[in-house]
Amino acid sequence: MSPSASHTQHSTSELPESDTIRMLVLETDEAHPDTHKEHGSFGQVLDKLFKTAGDNHDPPLGVQTTMRFVVEDKDREGSVPTLEELEGIHAVLITGSMYDAHGDEEWILKLLRLLKDIWTKRPDIKLSGVCFGHQIICRLLGSTVDSTPGSRWELAHTTINLSRTGRALFPSQAKKGTLDLHQMHSDHVCNPPTHETSNGLIKPDVKVHVWGSTETTDVQGIYIRERAFTTQGHLGFDEEMVKRQIEMRVESGAIEDKQVAEEGKKDAGEEHDGELVAGAILRFFHGEDVDID
Repeated sequence: MSPSASHTQHSTSELPESDTIRMLVLETDEAHPDTHKEHGSFGQVLDKLFKTAGDNHDPPLGVQTTMRFVVEDKDREGSVPTLEELEGIHAVLITGSMYDAHGDEEWILKLLRLLKDIWTKRPDIKLSGVCFGHQIICRLLGSTVDSTPGSRWELAHTTINLSRTGRALFPSQAKKGTLDLHQMHSDHVCNPPTHETSNGLIKPDVKVHVWGSTETTDVQGIYIRERAFTTQGHLGFDEEMVKRQIEMRVESGAIEDKQVAEEGKKDAGEEHDGELVAGAILRFFHGEDVDID
């Protein structure tokens, strides 16, 4: 795939090939019209965020981003790529979505088949996912994805408790033991994947780490060395984006409790650690942190 959004502050021509990450963002939903007008698609939001993370890396890393909208239905003309189309790609990141990661829409099943092909035939490609993306990767590896207890929504600014692995992945937060991200979900990964759940995709000697948890969501993200690094929380949302996402879910009837919605919007302006998490995922894409096991 040729990059569709490859401009970086540090021109990739100035950086060694080994210091340029070619990332494919699989977009699984459309941004609110006002968000799209201000920031572009979800892929463009993540492209900007990861380029900032690349600029902040020492030494700087280049990020070349290709975006692909993958929802295939009567109203959306997306398409799930084939494995052959991923030539030259180093990493795949799957966005959040209004769709259920435990659903069986044809495009979701096609996405799962692509992810299985990547896992088994292109182990050099590293996988990451946000919200829906986190859940679909865990589903691939045999986790159960379902509604949270009581279908409780986890919304907006949320403090995540870091595990030992989380402290290693985010060393600046090691002493504090927490980080903050925006949340937007009522489904969750019920159990982390294991060798036993994965139908052989995870080898017996491979460790699966849960890097963080909250009261509502035990599996806020997984880390599998050199293979996958996911996050339930959103990295690139700002205050207005969070409020719009909540309003869309209220209008659709997905969020029925107006008080929960208002509390979420009230917390939407709190500072969060999206850039920090993007930086950690970028280090993973670059092949760093391999001693975390």
